[in-house]
Amino acid sequence: MARFTPEFLDELRARLPVSDVVGKRVKLKKAGREWKGLSPFQQEKTPSFYVNDQKGFYHDFSSGKHGNIFDFVMETEGCSFPEAVERLAGVAGLALPAVTPDAARQERQRKTLYDVMELAAKFFADTLASRHGARARGYLADRAILPQTQLQFRIGYASQERFALKEYLGAQGVPVNDMVEAGLLVAGDDIPVPYDRFRDRVMFPITDVRGRVIAFGGRALQKDVPAKYLNSPETPLFHKGDNLYNLPSARQAAHNGAPMIVVEGYVDVIALVAAGFAGAVAPLGTALTESQLSLIWKMVDEPILCFDGDRAGQKAAYRAADLALPHLKPGKSLRFALLPEGQDPDDLVRSGGRGAVEEVLKIAKPLAEVIWSREIEGGSFTTPERRAALEARIGQLTGGIADEVVRRYYKQDLSDRLYRAFAPDGGRGFGRGFGAESGRRFGPRSPGSGQPGRLSTGGGRRGGAPSTGPAMARGPYQAASPQLAMSPIMRGQRSAISRREALILQCLINHPWLLHDHLEEVAALELAHPEAHKLRAAIIAAFAHDHHHSPDPDEQAEKMRADLEKSGFSELLQRVERAITTAAVWATKSGAARDDVLATWHQLVALHRQWHSLLRELKDAELALGEEPSEPNMGWLRDVKARMAEVDGTEALIEGFGELSGRNSRNV
Repeated sequence: MARFTPEFLDELRARLPVSDVVGKRVKLKKAGREWKGLSPFQQEKTPSFYVNDQKGFYHDFSSGKHGNIFDFVMETEGCSFPEAVERLAGVAGLALPAVTPDAARQERQRKTLYDVMELAAKFFADTLASRHGARARGYLADRAILPQTQLQFRIGYASQERFALKEYLGAQGVPVNDMVEAGLLVAGDDIPVPYDRFRDRVMFPITDVRGRVIAFGGRALQKDVPAKYLNSPETPLFHKGDNLYNLPSARQAAHNGAPMIVVEGYVDVIALVAAGFAGAVAPLGTALTESQLSLIWKMVDEPILCFDGDRAGQKAAYRAADLALPHLKPGKSLRFALLPEGQDPDDLVRSGGRGAVEEVLKIAKPLAEVIWSREIEGGSFTTPERRAALEARIGQLTGGIADEVVRRYYKQDLSDRLYRAFAPDGGRGFGRGFGAESGRRFGPRSPGSGQPGRLSTGGGRRGGAPSTGPAMARGPYQAASPQLAMSPIMRGQRSAISRREALILQCLINHPWLLHDHLEEVAALELAHPEAHKLRAAIIAAFAHDHHHSPDPDEQAEKMRADLEKSGFSELLQRVERAITTAAVWATKSGAARDDVLATWHQLVALHRQWHSLLRELKDAELALGEEPSEPNMGWLRDVKARMAEVDGTEALIEGFGELSGRNSRNV
């Protein structure tokens, strides 16, 4: 059962107009039935950010971002959907629904424990500031942690007394059971009187994503204590493998564009933040976990893992690499920064300041390079057997990557490294036949594909026509059919704007009123050509500033074209005209009847989406056939091509639309 029912979300929307929520961050002015203001997502001088309370959404023409009150809170505060709902419910004065009576009871218990932890954090901070905290203040001064930084991180001190916190919380009316449940006391059947868990330690409060104290890390001041760092145990509030130190501040910083740097300890985080790296976080007394990695990837695509410059730091890097490898997704990876020998981030900041950290981050290595370095480190590969063992090991590692696309690229990258390492003579010796039994997925390219191990997306030999030979004779990244090789997806910038994309753009230029009801659809369209992207952005921007104020469609179109030409798009507009090789799509032209335009628009968009979907499927089918030349895979390829031919035939139908504009329908 979903936590938030549609009825509850609708009630929230009804209580909180979009302009109220947005207005807390953006200065809005009334503009007809809408509100407008400067974009909160990027710098601009002319307002292009619009809010419509009737429709319940905002749209930012400068960045293309669009959404409702929940989207706005997630975008501006970097929080998840449930957190956005909780925050807005608090503003609206709506109680959050509990899924079950048991969940409601647990929620009440957690609220009580949050209060207990907040009291404990205040007590430790007060103790640090008192005469009892002199030695702890000395330790912090030695680590160059300034008083303002101590306040920022709410650092405290737990005195040597056995019952100091217990007595303080008891005086505040907190039951002993709650203190034990929160992990603040040590209790058990063999302990007659529960006592304070943390004694004579500098205390680092650990907060959840909403900034509520959920646990503590304590650093011992005595040298002979068994555990230099002691963390809270698992509690109803705290699961150490699911959280990170400095999470709420780092998440906001990452949302604002700061790099996320993962280090090993609390003091390292504090040092980096003080040096200006607000996106620093640390695991909580353990090596990085899958849950923490997943949490980090929700905030940034490529966090930098920064490890101490010793053997232990290198081992930690390798553990993190092994942890991440199976879970990689397109765009989601890691980079690794290894510090100078014998230094941790705190040492680096104190010795070299921000500049020294920037230098280390600048040369952070990608994950694939770390994996490769680890596998060849200290190894001797002078015999065929040893090289075969290395290839097998790398095949095993890459085979563990769950995502098919990432797995394919990793196999290619590491096979290229193997080939370069052992075939410096350009392919003679070891490289010959490398990976042959696996259908050449792992190994050098065929002689006609250019340099050994290089990625080829052109579909043919350099300077020649696209090859149409069997897919399995080439690497999996080549286009096996001329249809795919010549498609905009494969050709990219070299291609002309396709006729369909040109028709879509012409339709919007000549009928800007379409953007009133189809703005989201236009913004989401998958355009293959970069210049089509630029022209679409210019059309949307021009519409936002002028055209929705004029009631006359022809006047809107004239103004749109004039604005685009004024913005330097004259040549591109001519290329769009040249790309339209048929004169029969009447409804994209000026003066067409509204119903014709709408019918043609829906046809164009539907066919465009269908074609792009089929192109992707064609690529998958060709890759499958290249890896396994079986009859089912050949049948799949034939089926996709047949469906593409159907789309080509269907596309002709749109030329028949326009009867209401004074044209006769053609029979197809």
